[in-house]
Amino acid sequence: MTSPPIRHPVRIIGIDPGLRRTGWGVIETEGNRLVFIGCGSVEPPDGLPLASRLLAIHEGLATVLGDFRPAEAAVEQTFVNKDGVATLKLGQARGVAMLAPAMFGIAVAEYAPNQVKKTVVGAGHADKNQIAVMLKILLPKAEPKSPDAADALAIAITHAHHRQGAALRLKVADAW
Repeated sequence: MTSPPIRHPVRIIGIDPGLRRTGWGVIETEGNRLVFIGCGSVEPPDGLPLASRLLAIHEGLATVLGDFRPAEAAVEQTFVNKDGVATLKLGQARGVAMLAPAMFGIAVAEYAPNQVKKTVVGAGHADKNQIAVMLKILLPKAEPKSPDAADALAIAITHAHHRQGAALRLKVADAW
């Protein structure tokens, strides 16, 4: 008779990129159990040039990564809106949000906004209030101070639920 494999908690950071506020949320998952670790947002001062904003986001995320030491990271994919310039700028913030964990040697998974909503709420077009209600149920100790931090926690939860599939996709991509 063989004993079941020993499960170790995995610490995950979810990142919701933005130029004004980049939300972050850290959880631990062990099997189906989710534990809130921390959340917040990186908020560069208004009026900074784009390059300085991106640097502030990077430095803020690097501090969070150093403090919380996650093993895995997940970032929300950018949705394309009608304003092409805004979409490009958001893409730059997203690039920084992916670069920071990569510099710590952490693999980064990506999830579409609708997949995050569907995973956390059960509907791909859920609103921010529905996400907040489900966060209270899934992570009772979490009290995000901003919608960006709440979204980042939702992204981390999504990765906790889909991480096996994400790891398999990475292996298949590396094999090619």
